[in-house]
Amino acid sequence: MGYAQLVIGPAGSGKSTYCSSLYQHCETTRRTIHIVNLDPAAENFDYPVAMDIRELISLDDVMEELGLGPNGGLMYCMEHLEENLDEWLTEELENYLDDDYLVFDCPGQIELFSHVPVLKNFVEHLRRTNFNVCVVYLLDSQFITDVTKFISGCMASLSAMVQLELPHVNILSKMDLVTNKKEVENYLNPEPHLLLAELNQRMAPQFQKLNKSLIEVVDQYSMVNFIPLDLRKESSIQYILSQIDNCIQYGEDADVKVKDFDQEEDD
Repeated sequence: MGYAQLVIGPAGSGKSTYCSSLYQHCETTRRTIHIVNLDPAAENFDYPVAMDIRELISLDDVMEELGLGPNGGLMYCMEHLEENLDEWLTEELENYLDDDYLVFDCPGQIELFSHVPVLKNFVEHLRRTNFNVCVVYLLDSQFITDVTKFISGCMASLSAMVQLELPHVNILSKMDLVTNKKEVENYLNPEPHLLLAELNQRMAPQFQKLNKSLIEVVDQYSMVNFIPLDLRKESSIQYILSQIDNCIQYGEDADVKVKDFDQEEDD
């Protein structure tokens, strides 16, 4: 069985930085992971790329030949990837052993994980090839400055959860850049009734029923829990990695290694 993280989130939320920091952390702890680039618009990487969608299709070529813009071209590339799952992706995955750990760095187009079925079909293919997959949803902590933005971030994350139907870990990225951490910490594990009160205070009275329904949805799906990520702290990275490992049951099917003490004494 293989293991995989699907790293998603809005553009600029720090997905590639997260992948780079995760790779460096695992390298330090002598743990092997492989980073896969699924962004056809990516150019520079701070980590070794194990697999690259640009080997399958080039965004520049698509834009030039089809006359598409950056967003339309990227969607075309991802749909082309979907059409080649049984060929290109299957062939690439054959290069990895059953217990390998892959991290997929995805594009930031929100439609890919909200309603377009490309990533859903992608993860279903991974699961068919015997991979345990966890979604890692990154949200920029600097974006969480008031309750309205927090609810907006929760709704986007919930949309991805419903669409992909996978274990889900929500991360507040860029905590090392936040100047007023107390303002963000208020939203790490807030009380629903406090969220509702603040939301009603900020919005017009005619939205109170809508506000109540939104808070109930957030509370029902336990989407008010985010894990802060401070890349300056190895303990922060390790804690998040342990949460993800738990979701995908990493290492639970590994054979127990028994040390031969009698042989050691003889030596």
